[in-house]
Amino acid sequence: MENPLQLKSLNHISLLCRSVEKSLDFYTNVLGFFQIRRPGSFKFVGAWLFNYGIGIHLLQCEDPDSMHKTDCINPKDNHISFQCESMATVEKKLKEMNIDYVKARVEEGGTYVDQLFFHDPDGSMIEICNCDSIPVIPLSRDSVRSCSSFNCSVQQQQEQLQIQQRVPIQQQQTFPFFPLFP
Repeated sequence: MENPLQLKSLNHISLLCRSVEKSLDFYTNVLGFFQIRRPGSFKFVGAWLFNYGIGIHLLQCEDPDSMHKTDCINPKDNHISFQCESMATVEKKLKEMNIDYVKARVEEGGTYVDQLFFHDPDGSMIEICNCDSIPVIPLSRDSVRSCSSFNCSVQQQQEQLQIQQRVPIQQQQTFPFFPLFP
């Protein structure tokens, strides 16, 4: 698959906030982000956060009363998703912090993914999951040429298997190992 825009990765998401201070508290104390410096030339209230290889830019809404807020937690709504080490720990912490959430479970070929959905102070949906238990499998051989640390081993295994299927066993033993990705 071509990369016409020469993209490398997702850099950040931007979220409009009723109160940057409340959102800053949520993203740092609930989700574990830390504040980073943002350009001083900006003439509007905001905050930049970073962790887990992604940035979140919080932007103060000029008319906070006009922002739509929903109390309904709908897993099919727009959301950002984070993988975690322990779903039980996440659920326990959400209960301790009195954060309402909805649980869901997805099954694929005997593998289960547990999900917890909840809102930030402005109603943006957050998902916490153990999604890394389902392998990322491209639908075409040309789909993916680079990968994240979460799915890289799956892709490398698939490519190594394809290489092994093309190279006779005797020749495989004489070739030194070269990384699949530059």
